[in-house]
Amino acid sequence: MADLKSAEQIPQLSITPDKYLTNRYAGASGDFNPIHIDEEFARAVGLPGRILHGLWTMAQVARAQTEAAGGPAHLKRLSVQFRGMGVPEQEIVVSGTVREVGDGRAVVDTVAEQAGKQIIRNAEAELEL
Repeated sequence: MADLKSAEQIPQLSITPDKYLTNRYAGASGDFNPIHIDEEFARAVGLPGRILHGLWTMAQVARAQTEAAGGPAHLKRLSVQFRGMGVPEQEIVVSGTVREVGDGRAVVDTVAEQAGKQIIRNAEAELEL
């Protein structure tokens, strides 16, 4: 377990979802909404193309926390605000700052950005130290 300190940055997580991710995640999650798997449909309803599942993006925020904390057992709480649409084949960067440390826990404020836009913001994770 990392020794996190207040105002410290957690290691950034950078991931580029491949062009097939939304199809795989649809099968894993059961969410076959065509905005995630059908390029033509997504464009027809005004989207730039297929968009990532929000819960997949949230999972990347959770992953950044668990990697910083030393494993999944250390993540005790996670809340996020979905604020944008992520798309396949563009890098997503998850970054966070420790807001406070006390009583064996750390609270980390986190964002996920793609192409300079926050697609998840005001994320808050509580990690057991």
